[in-house]
Amino acid sequence: MNITRRLLGKVALGLAGATMLMQFPALAADKPAPFDKPGVKIALVRYLSTGDFFQAYLSGVEAQSKALGIDLRVLDSRQDAALQSDMVDQAIALGVQGIIIQHGLTESMKDAAQRAVDAGIKVVAFDVNVENPKIPQIEQSDKDLARLALEQAVKDNGESWNAGYVYVAGIAPLDRRNETWVDVKKKYAGIKEVAMFGTLDNPIANSVANQARSVLSAHPDIKVMFAPYDEFAKGVKIAVDEAGLNKGIKIYSADISTSDIAAMREPDSAWAATAATNPAVVGQVSVRALAQLLAGEDPGHNVIVPPTLITQKELIDKDIKNMEDLSAKLPQFAHADVAMPAWMPNPNAK
Repeated sequence: MNITRRLLGKVALGLAGATMLMQFPALAADKPAPFDKPGVKIALVRYLSTGDFFQAYLSGVEAQSKALGIDLRVLDSRQDAALQSDMVDQAIALGVQGIIIQHGLTESMKDAAQRAVDAGIKVVAFDVNVENPKIPQIEQSDKDLARLALEQAVKDNGESWNAGYVYVAGIAPLDRRNETWVDVKKKYAGIKEVAMFGTLDNPIANSVANQARSVLSAHPDIKVMFAPYDEFAKGVKIAVDEAGLNKGIKIYSADISTSDIAAMREPDSAWAATAATNPAVVGQVSVRALAQLLAGEDPGHNVIVPPTLITQKELIDKDIKNMEDLSAKLPQFAHADVAMPAWMPNPNAK
């Protein structure tokens, strides 16, 4: 038999085809059921959506869903607690296999979440306590967020100062951050809360600014504003700037966005520091934890994304101007190795 170049080419093509056929089942087997086939459908049921944080969170949910081949439905209640509860029922009727509940009130979402579980749907909850042992809680380690920001406040201002505090009770992450604030006031007797205020009325920053104007007028002795949500901090900064008090008051917050970075970098900005997780990463973790449940794995009941302290000085010294710079120059901010089994695709991988 004569071995010609043409015959060798055919043999090579045949071997390549056989190799490819062998590879495709292996690739499919890399992901467990139900992700070995397209068509997994989940819903994101939102309570809060106003502000950069929630847009970035949504982008993370979308990116991780795309990486897993998930059909994502987004239902937005715009801070209507009754509507959010109804939207869980809408998601059930859509035939989704999993639901992410994003924020909300315990009293309105507890029963709704249980209805989804009773329907055989896997559920995770981000920053809302649905009081259900079967539902993993995705958290930003809110106590650590508050702790990091307040430790910096003490470092910058000492152990004795009058504070204004922005807080709305009944929202799980704010309640957890409040626990840390209570502890700090106990630890440092010289820290006095002279005013507490806050609202979630849209637009949140402008509504908080309206309240902060009155607070600053009534309490000219305030030296620190603790506003542990960036929309709160934006509102306080508006009022502080209008009153010309930006050199006499310092603002400490939680959460971060490109617009927050710009506000912190302004000359003589009162916004001194924030503690944050990458909201896009938190969105990705929310989807990953739900995907683990759908695959029969246990992500744990408390799925915690660790925060990072970000100071005004660091933003300026490292020339960080946006979220992309922040991820590039603070690598711990770009990705959290949380709810990340070996089979899980990483949407951040280059």
